[in-house]
Order: sequence, then C-alpha cells, then structure tokens
Amino acid sequence: MSFGSGKIWMNGRFVDWADARIHIGAHVVHYGSGVFEGIRCYDTPAGSVVFRLDAHLRRFYDSAKVYRMPPEIDRPAFREAVLETIRVNGYAACYIRPLLYRGYNSLGVNPFNCPVEAAILTWEWGAYLGEDALEKGVDVQVSSWARPAPNTFPAMAKSTANYANSQLIKMEATLNGYDEAIALDPSGLVSEGSGQNIFVIRDGVIFTPPMGGSVLPGITRDVIITLARDLGTPLVEQPVPREMLYIADEVFFTGTAAEISPIRSIDKITIGDGARGPVTAAIQRRFFDVVNGRVSDSHDWLTPVHHVAEPVAAAETS
Repeated sequence: MSFGSGKIWMNGRFVDWADARIHIGAHVVHYGSGVFEGIRCYDTPAGSVVFRLDAHLRRFYDSAKVYRMPPEIDRPAFREAVLETIRVNGYAACYIRPLLYRGYNSLGVNPFNCPVEAAILTWEWGAYLGEDALEKGVDVQVSSWARPAPNTFPAMAKSTANYANSQLIKMEATLNGYDEAIALDPSGLVSEGSGQNIFVIRDGVIFTPPMGGSVLPGITRDVIITLARDLGTPLVEQPVPREMLYIADEVFFTGTAAEISPIRSIDKITIGDGARGPVTAAIQRRFFDVVNGRVSDSHDWLTPVHHVAEPVAAAETS
C-alpha cells in the first residue's frame, strides 16, 4: 500500500482514500485554519512501533488550543484512532498525518461558526531529503525568506497557515538547485529549515537555536537534546549567528520526516570535510538504534501498534 491508497480516518469512520473529501467552502481552504502533526511508525524486530506518539499528540492538542480549535474527540480516543488507522492499512512502517481543520459553515475570517473536523492519513514515506541524504548529506542555502516574528504567527503551533512561509523557503531552494534551505529569524539569526530544526557543531559542542528563535518545538529536536546528554556530548541552546554555519565543523537537520540529515554545504561553502561528521554520525546511529529496536527503549519513546484493545468508538469502515 502506498500514497494515495488505503483508508483514511475521518471524524470517527474510515473512508477510502479517493473518498476523503471536504467542501470547497471549508474554512481551512480559504484561511488556513488547520493544525497537524507528522509522526513515524517504524518496523522493529518486536513489531511495529510509533515513535514519540504521546509527545506528538500533546503538541497537536496544544496547537489546537492556541488556535481555539477544540476537537470533539479527546486525546486518548484519538491516540487509539491513530493506531487503528495503521492497523487497518496493514502497515509495518509508515508516516502518519493527524489533521484538525475547520470545515464548512460560513465564509469570512471569523472561524467560530465552522466545525472542527479531524482526519488521520497514513502512507509509506522513505527518507524525506533522499535516500543518500542520511549518509552523504545535503546541499542547502540560507533563504531570502525569514521566519515570522513571534507576535505574528505562533511558532510553537504546528499550523497549516505557518507552512505558507515554509513553501516559499522550499520553493526558492528547489529552484536554485539546493536540497533545502535555512531560514533566519526576524533578528537575522539562524532559525530552522522549511520543515526541520537545525543543530550546529563546533569543537565538539552542539549548538541549536532557542525556542525564542521562531522555531517549532520539534519532537525530534527534543530527542536529539536527550541523546546528546546520554552520549555525554555538550549541547547549548543559544542564538546562532549566520556566519557560525559556515565555520562549523558539522551541521545537521532534524525532524520526523528528515530524521537526522547531515548538511555538507551551505551557500556553496563546504561544511567541515563535506561529509557526515563524527558527532552527527554518533547521534544518528543512536537514534536509529532506538527507533529500529536495536537497543532498549530506556526513554519510553516507542508505542506498539498491535495490542489487545477495544475498537475505536464509531470507527466503522465504509
């Protein structure tokens, strides 16, 4: 099963992928009133597991709270719906896209009359930046598009509207022949990629922009901070100036889709030796050991997909 097939969970029932439709007048179409998550399910020797499911769902419901979009389904029931969607589609490994959005009632900026609807999509998705990216790294540029100021869009909320900015960053990079781009914050300091957090390594110390740098509080970002501590590698959250990117020993992106992707050049300046560095390699190795079940899940990050549980209420197949 692949992208564009299988079942999608919508408002408590499963529908065929081709039948998962919304009204053209839905508020989300006109005003971007939606929040979402990106989650991965990995295939391990002990069975399929979802990585950081509870952390993702907490951020999902936090995003909905910021945008005053109370979902009709509570978090435990939605959690089970995510797992059931994976099971129904028969995936061993997949990408998971929970979505809350305002549907159709009336048009106008005021969203309160429009219903809050929910969906869960799953599909098979490999390395986000290409199969070679995890080992060989990617070539990126510093974007001419900046991240929004803190009092414009809430960076801590993963909203569909915020990704209009991400699209501009990504399109510019693509048209310029780069794999990805790095955006600066309104102060001209390093923020993040179009859909990834960023880490910079110099003299054995890892640096990453703080939460005040217009960055999304990435779940994988939090994992990297924890793994660095486990490995005894110093990590500092502090403002990162643009020029620090060029003189770094190593730089890497993190994200649910990107996982841990080394950066080999920025603005055509080679980073370090132009290949995945030792600190990046060590963190990447520990990360994949955890998600692939090769080491014990000491942080309780993995949720088994298959377990004995009651079916999701109202989860009927059509």
